[in-house]
Amino acid sequence: MANAKKLLIVAHAPSPNTLKLRDAVADGARHPDIENVEVRVLAPLDAGPDDVLWCDAIVLGTTENLGYMSGALKDFFDRSYYPCLEETQGLPFTFYIRAGRDGTGTHRAIDSIITGLRWRQVQEPLLCRGEYQDAFEDQCRDLGMTVAASLDAGLL
Repeated sequence: MANAKKLLIVAHAPSPNTLKLRDAVADGARHPDIENVEVRVLAPLDAGPDDVLWCDAIVLGTTENLGYMSGALKDFFDRSYYPCLEETQGLPFTFYIRAGRDGTGTHRAIDSIITGLRWRQVQEPLLCRGEYQDAFEDQCRDLGMTVAASLDAGLL
């Protein structure tokens, strides 16, 4: 896949259920009908500016922690913000939140950072709210598939 588009998935998955969500995003992005997209999946503490500079689009995933994004995702942003600021303006992105409550504080925090980076949101964020539901996995799979298929089709 020498000329493949590159999709980066950076997701905090501290529990079996959040791991299922992260894997569902990756499974959707790797759908067999999507032929020309390379997918890299990393935990926030393992990802950094070089990974962001590598990709053509990014999907972020986080838990809602005390009304904010996970500390791991915030750490990823802290380490990547300035090295990527001038180089990644317009980077297509979306995100999902596993929220036990409403996810609004987490959503607002991510929006604030992304506004500063000037990344381009290409799909509404997915908010997986309340008690865990198996349907969250289907929604995450669709999210990954939509972003990867859009890259594959040259829409992003």
